[in-house]
Amino acid sequence: MMKIRSKIGIPKYRQIITSIEEAIVSGVLQKGDQIPSINEVKKEHKLSRDTVLMAFNDLKNRGIIQSVVGKGYYVASENVTVAQKIFLLFDELNAFKEDLYNSFLENLGGNSQVDIFFHHFNKSVFSKLIHDNIGNYNYYVIMPANLKDTRYDVQNLPTDKVYILDQTHDDLSQYSSIYQNFDNAIFGNLTKALDRIRKYEKLILVFDKKKQPKGIMNGFLNFCEENSFEHEVVDDLKYRTLNKGEIYIMPDDRSLLTLIKKMKRLQFALGKDIGIISYNDTLLKEIVEGGITTISTDFNAMGKRLAEMIMNKEQVQIENPNNLILRSSL
Repeated sequence: MMKIRSKIGIPKYRQIITSIEEAIVSGVLQKGDQIPSINEVKKEHKLSRDTVLMAFNDLKNRGIIQSVVGKGYYVASENVTVAQKIFLLFDELNAFKEDLYNSFLENLGGNSQVDIFFHHFNKSVFSKLIHDNIGNYNYYVIMPANLKDTRYDVQNLPTDKVYILDQTHDDLSQYSSIYQNFDNAIFGNLTKALDRIRKYEKLILVFDKKKQPKGIMNGFLNFCEENSFEHEVVDDLKYRTLNKGEIYIMPDDRSLLTLIKKMKRLQFALGKDIGIISYNDTLLKEIVEGGITTISTDFNAMGKRLAEMIMNKEQVQIENPNNLILRSSL
């Protein structure tokens, strides 16, 4: 019943508590059932008496177990609700990640507590948030974004309690995940729109190396080279002069608004003089300027599937599909 492991960054008394809580939630332990004695746990797992006693006292003080003089410890009530505490680390909050977050909450069991944090693409913040919360949660959902060497922080957490979200890396392949394949998403969906793209002369990817997945640029370059398109990758649009016959691939919403503002100033027609393909669909993109073509994953489906993975304790890696939504901007 109890799983006590060394060198995983979680105090052993906390592992005892978690094991008993999970046994109650799953129905393995019910009201009136006796749990192993302090001496039995101590002997089986080679722990100090103080370590086991600390765990039992915590459970007793919270009313989860009770002691009977001369007999031992018993489950006090099978109706005890044990909250599954989930650590959720996002890179940033925007409209589509808010959809993901809300879907995740809606599909979790009612006895779950989710604490959300943000690293804002800062490796030091990422590292500190993880290290400060080792052992405080039952599950850790982590969005590493494009930060490098995140494995050195994540490896301090129990492998079976970690879920990698949205963007994964080769050195995180041992962890369960639900992710996007950005290389294939860009290449495959641009290919679907090939007939419309051929009406333009040049493709420009507006790409922030600090925030955007490298796979987006890889997929873009592969598509352009395979189809012999003139192309360019730029950091931003602040000083760029727009030319008729260009298509802009826009992973960032702020750049999208800058582009539309520049077009209006030049009186360029969207979908004719300038083409736009944006990344990640929102309600706003469905209606603004007659509709913006997008390449997007289903963030509601991603949040729902993540919740199912945690509730069912699934150890799997799932690619969340991306789709092309054609609108008048192309």
